[in-house]
Amino acid sequence: MTDLPREVVDAAERLTRLARRAVDDAEAAAYERDRDERLDEYGFTARIRESDDTLVLHPAEWLDGDTARMDRIEDTDRAVEVPLSGSGDPEEWDDVETHNAEVVAQVAERTGEIHAANARAFADFMGNHYARRVETATAAELEEFLTEYYPRNAWPSEEERDAVTQSLEHVFAVTETALPEFTAARR
Repeated sequence: MTDLPREVVDAAERLTRLARRAVDDAEAAAYERDRDERLDEYGFTARIRESDDTLVLHPAEWLDGDTARMDRIEDTDRAVEVPLSGSGDPEEWDDVETHNAEVVAQVAERTGEIHAANARAFADFMGNHYARRVETATAAELEEFLTEYYPRNAWPSEEERDAVTQSLEHVFAVTETALPEFTAARR
């Protein structure tokens, strides 16, 4: 389990995206400085893994200068990975986020906070990883969400974990879309 609170991870992602959209280098540097200062409070640092365009947040103690030292890494679950890929069009990403936030609000209104929290985690996954609306998820993406993203990035309560599959059903019901069949161990 990571040492970073979810709100710090969310802020780091938001500031990284703002830095990418910045119109000049000074603005981008200011966003990155803000992100780095927030992470530093928890002893973490950020880097972009270029091979798959992922923001990686990990303990600064893993580094010797700019090089990760494998002998210093005891528990890789302390790191957080936030995919940044998508269409690359900031306006499209904003449209996707607006749509997905509306779906989350509808889930909250119909079913309550536990399902809303899971819907928000799924919206973050689909928006940030694929820059797509929640109802466009494939079976493989649902499996990836449940087995990879959710346990490592959502920090669910026991109640949220127990309800996550039903929460996905609510997301698809709100969007009036059929839920794809998937084979991941349902929680």
